[in-house]
Amino acid sequence: MNSRNLIRWTGLAAMGAGIIFAGIQPIHPPDELASVTTTAWAIIISLKLGMCFLFLLGIAGLYARQVDKAGWLGLAGFLLLSLSWWLQTGFVFAEGFILPLLANSAPTFVDSVVGTLAAGRASAVDLGALPALYTAVGIAYMLGGLLFGIATFRAGVLPRWPAGLLAVAATLTPAAALLPHAIQRLAAVPVGLALAWLGYALWSERRVPAVEPAPGRASSQLPQTGAE
Repeated sequence: MNSRNLIRWTGLAAMGAGIIFAGIQPIHPPDELASVTTTAWAIIISLKLGMCFLFLLGIAGLYARQVDKAGWLGLAGFLLLSLSWWLQTGFVFAEGFILPLLANSAPTFVDSVVGTLAAGRASAVDLGALPALYTAVGIAYMLGGLLFGIATFRAGVLPRWPAGLLAVAATLTPAAALLPHAIQRLAAVPVGLALAWLGYALWSERRVPAVEPAPGRASSQLPQTGAE
C-alpha cells in the first residue's frame, strides 16, 4: 500500500469519528454522578474513546492530503485540532476508567468533575488546573476547526461545502453556552457531520490510472525481410 492509498483510507477514520461524534450527542447520559456507574455511560464513553483516536488519525490524513496547498493556516488548524483531541482523549479515559471507580468513595469529587467540566456547574471541591485545562481543550477545538475549515476551503482539494460548515460550526461553538445544557451537545453535531463528509470525500477518491502507450506505439516491431 503506497502513501496515497494510506492517506485515502484515513478518510474512513474521519468518517467513522464524525458519525460517532454526531450520533452520541442526543443520547449522551446526563453529566451527573448517577450516570457514571451506568451501562449506558460505559458504552458511550467507550465509543468516545475510540472516536478520539479515529479523529486523530482522520485529521492527520485530511491534512496530509492537502498539505501542499493548505499553507500555514492549515498547519495551525491541524496542530490545534490534534492538540484538542489528544487532551480530550485523556479526559475521556478518566471518565470511563477512573471516575466510575471513585463514584462510591469520592462522590462529591466525581460529581464536581462531570458537572463542572461538562455541564458548567459550580464545583463543590477544588479541581486545581482541570477546569483551565478543559477550557484550553475547548479553545483549541474551536480555533482548530475554524482555521482548518478555512484552509481546506481555500485549498480546494477537498469539497468546500463541508469545509465551510466546519469553520462556521466551530466558530459558533461558544454560543452553545447560552443554550440549556440538554441542548448544548447538539452544537457538536454539525462539526461531526462536516468531518464525516470530508472523510468520505477523501476515502471515495479514486486513483488516476497510469497512461498506457497508444496502440500505434507498440514496442514490438515487424521483422524486416532482407533482399534476396
